[in-house]
Amino acid sequence: MFTLNLPQYPIKVAEQNGRKVVFDELRRKYVALTPEEWVRQHFVHYLVEHKGYPQGLVANEISLNLNGTSKRCDTVVYDRNACPRAIVEYKAPHIEITQKVFSQISRYNMVLHVDFLIVSNGLRHYCCRMDYATNTCRFLPDIPDYKELCAPEEMP
Repeated sequence: MFTLNLPQYPIKVAEQNGRKVVFDELRRKYVALTPEEWVRQHFVHYLVEHKGYPQGLVANEISLNLNGTSKRCDTVVYDRNACPRAIVEYKAPHIEITQKVFSQISRYNMVLHVDFLIVSNGLRHYCCRMDYATNTCRFLPDIPDYKELCAPEEMP
C-alpha cells in the first residue's frame, strides 16, 4: 500500500466480498483497509513492539460523547489502572498534519483528559504532553516509551 516512516511487520491483509481488509490485532477482526487504517495498524505495532506498550492496554475506535455528539478516538492508551493516558489520532499518509488535526484531538481530550496527544500520518509523528496547571502543551522530540507514559508506581 504505502511505505511509512514506521517499522514494517507481517501485516495480515486479505480480501472479503471484493474489498481489501486488514486484521486488527486489538479488535481481533478484519476491518476495511483504508490508507488511515494502514497507518493505524503500523503505528499500533510500533507502540507495542518497539515502545513497550502492553497490547491489552491499547484500544482502537473508542467511543465517547462530546457535547451530545458521539465521537470515536482512533486509539486510546490506558495505564494499569484503566485510566486513559494518551489519545492517538491517525491520518492517511497524503493528509498533512495541521492545526485542524490537533484541534480535533484536543476536542476528544476535553472528555478524556489524558497527558499525551499523539498524531501521525505514518510519515510524520507528533506527540505533545499536556500541562493542565498552565493550560499549555509541550511537544516532545519522540513518541515516549510506555514507561515514560505512566507514573513509576504504575509500572510492574
